Amino acid sequence: MSLLDRRYPKSVYQHGGEPDARFSLANERTFLAWIRTSLALLAGGVALETLSLGLHPAFRLMASALLVVVGILTPLQAWIGWMRTERALRLATPLPSANLALPLGIAVIVAGVLVFLGLILP
Repeated sequence: MSLLDRRYPKSVYQHGGEPDARFSLANERTFLAWIRTSLALLAGGVALETLSLGLHPAFRLMASALLVVVGILTPLQAWIGWMRTERALRLATPLPSANLALPLGIAVIVAGVLVFLGLILP
């Protein structure tokens, strides 16, 4: 069994040919950036709930929970995005868009609005 036969996931590597390594490595860096984003969202959600901030408790809890949930879902976006992009690179087809990027962005905006409301409401 060759090294190429053992590559995972097979749903990606069994299609097309080897793309330029620079593009695959850029795709991997994008994956890792999504993972770092996930860690930041998780840390922000935990910190928001753990630190004694002068926020309305209900808004603080909603914002924290939203950040944690989004932080949990972000690696899913990272993995699916990496697979779709790598497959497109291997097949020399147009690159796909990040389907979950907009919902994740909206969730961060909502969390920010909740924190803002928690600051200004008694």
